[in-house]
Amino acid sequence: MSMAGSFLGGAKNRLLPASVPFRFFLAASGFQVLAWAMLFVGAPDLAGYAGGTGPVLAAIHLLTLGVLVLCAMGASYQLLPVVTRRPMARTWPARLSFWFVAPGTLLLAYGMANAALPALFSGGGLVSAGLLVFAILTGNNLWRAGNMAVVAAHGWGALVALAGFVAIGVLLIADFQFGLLTERREMALVHMILASFGFMGLLVLGLSQVLIPMFVLSRGLPARLGWAQLATGIAALGLVGAGVLMQNPGLMIAGFVPGIGAVIAHFAAMRTAFRTGMRKRLGLSFILIRASWRFLGLGLLIGLALVLGLALPGGPALFGFVVLAGWLLTFLTGILQRIMPFLASMHASGHAGVPALLSDLTAEFPLRIHAVCHFAALTLVMAGIVFDLTLSIRIGAALGTLGALAFLTFAIILVVRLWALSNRA
Repeated sequence: MSMAGSFLGGAKNRLLPASVPFRFFLAASGFQVLAWAMLFVGAPDLAGYAGGTGPVLAAIHLLTLGVLVLCAMGASYQLLPVVTRRPMARTWPARLSFWFVAPGTLLLAYGMANAALPALFSGGGLVSAGLLVFAILTGNNLWRAGNMAVVAAHGWGALVALAGFVAIGVLLIADFQFGLLTERREMALVHMILASFGFMGLLVLGLSQVLIPMFVLSRGLPARLGWAQLATGIAALGLVGAGVLMQNPGLMIAGFVPGIGAVIAHFAAMRTAFRTGMRKRLGLSFILIRASWRFLGLGLLIGLALVLGLALPGGPALFGFVVLAGWLLTFLTGILQRIMPFLASMHASGHAGVPALLSDLTAEFPLRIHAVCHFAALTLVMAGIVFDLTLSIRIGAALGTLGALAFLTFAIILVVRLWALSNRA
């Protein structure tokens, strides 16, 4: 049996109400617009950015919390019950977590952009509360999981990383007023590593074990590759994190060895999925997904160059941008183009009794605009960071905003079409 058949067996019985995951996906699409727009405002500060309040810090958190984390929450709430074959017991806590994280992110970003401590504290508190609800719901589902051990183990690793980056984030916010941290820059770097490579990275690697084979119609992936990427990924996080906190370059360099091993194991698993997949014409979404894997490799090389002390203009900013916007944002916008129509078609068929065609739900033209603008934005912003060209960063951020607006248009059209099909039944 293909992975798709195994994955989808009885899946409709574990679907959440469409309003639950789609509120996260729509909000993430909107936050993508805000993140690029805020980067446009902070363009003069990006190339030399090394921390501190201002538009760049706000843009980072509009992207990480507003886009990446909200997307991860919506996907996890819906996909983990399907993967683990354990339905979510109640849906109201998932809705509640959204109303903590989404407004909290707006408050937090405002506080970061304007150095407004009340907004920082209230926004940070709301986000932390929402992520606590998410961790409890996800942990409960993983605890009851009876199969897909590799995916569940990635989920547990992501939750541990979530606890770490939230705790450090709270300390960093408190430090603005109380001056608690003597090594603020190192703590901020560990916060970023745990958020991007720990929480988001482990979720992406784990769910890719199911989603990519499902979309390419391949058989299940070898479990040994999944366990290898998890073990080496956790080892890399531990070594690099300890090296940063101890200011020990040797430990950080050592951490890149298992980190590269995790990427190789992941690439080998994905290559197996493509080689055995029955669907060969994969469309625009997989252009983004394949490109994101290249940005992941590039991000690791940039990080290694920084640890080795090699001269790299705008190195820290370039590393953060390549990892967050190049790898994670590109991957998630690619995968959302598949997940959202797929979930919408399942909900529509549940109402009408007949399957809804993905082509009836998907607006292709906005996605093409998004892809062109997104890749142009990445190229121009990276060039602007390396050569310290504010104009290049500004043009790139403007194109990124335009592409994000196109993606938001796609998401809105899809939800409107789903609503129309549901009401027609």
